Amino acid sequence: MIKIQSLVHQYPNVPALRFPDWEIKDREQWLLLGSSGSGKSTLLNIIAGLLKPKGGNVIVDGTSVYDLSLKAMDQFRGQKIGIIFQRPHFIKSLNIYDNIAVASSFAGLPVDGKRILMLLDNLGLAGKAKSYAEELSQGQLQRASIARALINRPSVLIADEPTSSLDDENAENVISLLTTQAASSDASLIVATHDKRVRNRLSKEYLL
Repeated sequence: MIKIQSLVHQYPNVPALRFPDWEIKDREQWLLLGSSGSGKSTLLNIIAGLLKPKGGNVIVDGTSVYDLSLKAMDQFRGQKIGIIFQRPHFIKSLNIYDNIAVASSFAGLPVDGKRILMLLDNLGLAGKAKSYAEELSQGQLQRASIARALINRPSVLIADEPTSSLDDENAENVISLLTTQAASSDASLIVATHDKRVRNRLSKEYLL
């Protein structure tokens, strides 16, 4: 479960961003909607423990995220929160398998090679474990990002504009994979988007 309460963030020289209270129950799937500049990415980064707000609380699985030390927060995020960014980020010197394995290591968890290969297979990337990011298409990289986000069995899956750079076919594949993989992992899902192709797939909406 996720709760945000009285959340405020302030960037220099602009009005403060104030976010309505929000509660996401276990296994619920939500759209985060709003115009450009409304604070969607800011809110996702705050929920993920990547950006400390000026005020308010973020509670994930009963833990107040910003009461944790930086080291404890990094480990908590690695274990509890899977993040898929708008543009996939991979370590260029590592193959896809090792990029996913690193996510477990950073979270202080053992590397589960069988699960890595299973996720890649489920996401249509069988045979790509030893490939490097530069050898994959944009759609394949986005699917690899989903595998990396799911590897530690997170209770929260966050996707920031995951389909914005994809064609219709790949966009449909990615949103289907996000919803089905979140459901099969018993994870809550938050998808921030402008994409009308995505808005038709999820019924719960939080509007900024």
